[in-house]
Amino acid sequence: MPTPDFIRALRETAGQQLLFLPGVSAVVFDDRGRVLLGRRSDNGRWAVIGGIVEPGEQPADCAVREVFEETAVRCEVERIVLVETLRKPVVYPNGDQCQFLDVSFRCRAVGGEARVNDEESTEVGWFDVDDLPEMKRFSYRRIEKALADGPTWFRTTATD
Repeated sequence: MPTPDFIRALRETAGQQLLFLPGVSAVVFDDRGRVLLGRRSDNGRWAVIGGIVEPGEQPADCAVREVFEETAVRCEVERIVLVETLRKPVVYPNGDQCQFLDVSFRCRAVGGEARVNDEESTEVGWFDVDDLPEMKRFSYRRIEKALADGPTWFRTTATD
């Protein structure tokens, strides 16, 4: 995943210390009820589409932008499905540390053809929700919450 310019600028003075960053995840469904996934180029795993919110950018706009940048699919945000601070900081191979606050959105595809559209993915595709590839729990949870017709899920210290 390429590092946004504003984070590179922060790293010049902050070094590798922990940065707390806003992120988004987009659970995108097509008209057939399939979910859009990308195989990440950094770890080779399938995942929902996501990224880092840029300064001044609205989280929903970021979700739409990230989906298009990574997959060439146009989408619209329908609702927030989940909000949580990820439990563990991410430590990148170069030693940089980040912890993310993730806002996950349920989205609907409105155009475009799914394809690899940048260097963040090696494959992209639509998957039936009953036949998902192996992924981290992070992605399964977001898909599960996007499929549910419940209120926005959020983590508290008493929540799983």
